[in-house]
This record gives sequence, C-alpha cells and structure tokens, in this order.
Amino acid sequence: MEFISPDNTVVPEKKTSLTFEQVFKTYFKGLHAYACTLLKDEVMAEEMVQNVFCKLWEKSGNININQSVSGYLYRAVYHECINYLRHQKVKATHQAYTKYQMGNDPQTGNTSGKVMLRELEEKLDAALQALPEKCRTVFQLSRFEELKYQEIADRLDISIKTVENQMGKALRLLRLNLVDFLPLLLILLHL
Repeated sequence: MEFISPDNTVVPEKKTSLTFEQVFKTYFKGLHAYACTLLKDEVMAEEMVQNVFCKLWEKSGNININQSVSGYLYRAVYHECINYLRHQKVKATHQAYTKYQMGNDPQTGNTSGKVMLRELEEKLDAALQALPEKCRTVFQLSRFEELKYQEIADRLDISIKTVENQMGKALRLLRLNLVDFLPLLLILLHL
C-alpha cells in the first residue's frame, strides 16, 4: 500500500504500518466530525469512520492511493455514510409498508392482521397435528403448560434426555412446516 502524504510525496511501502497509524491519528477526528455532519449521530459517525479504516487496513496490500490521503479518506467516509443512510431509508420504508400490510393503517383497521394471525394459528395447529404423538405431547407440555423438562419426564415416565430429544425434534419439524410464516411471526411478536 502506498500513501501520498499531506505534502503529496509518496510514502514508501516498507513504512506502511507506521504510516497507517499516523494517517489514523492525523485524520480520525476530522473524518469523525465530517461524518457527524452527514449522519447527525456521533456513535454511527464513529462507526462509519472505523469501517473506512478497517477496509483500508484489510486492503492494505492491494491499494495504491494516487491522490491525497485526505481526499481519499473523506470521499470514502462520504460514501460509507451515504450507503448507511440509504440502508436506513430502505429499512424505514420496509417497516412502514409492513405496518400498513399488518393493518395498522387507521383507515383499514386491523382486519388483515387478524386474517394473517388466524392463518398462522391454523398453520401452527396443522403443524402440531403432523408431529409424532410423543413429540407433540412433550412440546405441548413444555410450551402450553409451561412444565420444566424434569416435570415432563416425571409425568411421562421418560428420561430428561428423551424430553430434550423430543423437544429438539418437535422444534425442527415445526420450523420446517412453518418456514413461510416465520417472518410474519417475527413481525407479530415485535408489534
């Protein structure tokens, strides 16, 4: 990696690690202040600047900066911040859309959310019925009656290890049967 120092002279590669530390110490505060003006968030600004330096360090063997280090770093921080802001905008748009789809819009009421919840309940019931009997019994005692594994083992006269195995099997099968509804379930749990 070659850096061009602030006075536009090329710094030899054999001094790279020392130069990297010098560049970090020289530019970090200014880059952080710049990122703060873009993001209006000190913590995220620090994160973005650190990301730029991490990427610079990771690519240190493959990078040749033919311009001023300052210009390169400020441009890299700018792009890192813009990408972060775009990502935040996409997340916000997706959350708003999801809330709208879930029926949180005052004009549509909560009808679509209730329909989706009913579909989820039906799918969960069908998935439970599809479990082997012992699996289903252990799962229901654990999740619906909230019994501990030892209590289930005592009630069914089986070992704790068998209870653990049956729970693992039940959860695996339910996850496979409810894979289409997992995003909906996560959304419902967070609303």
